[in-house]
Amino acid sequence: MSTAFLVVTALGVLFNGAAAVTYLIGHEYPKTQADMKGIPRKYVPVLGLLLAAGTVGLLAGLALPLVGTLAACGLVLYFIGAIGAHLRVGSHNIVGGIVFLLTAVAVLVLGLLDHGAW
Repeated sequence: MSTAFLVVTALGVLFNGAAAVTYLIGHEYPKTQADMKGIPRKYVPVLGLLLAAGTVGLLAGLALPLVGTLAACGLVLYFIGAIGAHLRVGSHNIVGGIVFLLTAVAVLVLGLLDHGAW
């Protein structure tokens, strides 16, 4: 495993894990974001579970590359959706989403370069 892949994966785990905890503990920030985007608050824990699953998948991907590849793909799709939801309501506060998206893309690309798709 390359050092770049390990470092970027660690960043992805840190970023997404922290976000998942924020969503799952009922912090007010994800709730206000959901309100702003017109998403019912009952979906905030579901979004947190998706982030948690992506985090666990990235970690598992260190031992099982296919799982990491699938987790990174899922996170890329998640953050494309999140950025799209912001833009849909006219919010241009997307820098955080772009950072998360680029991290997931970097994990995906470096993982594919490091060990291939499988």
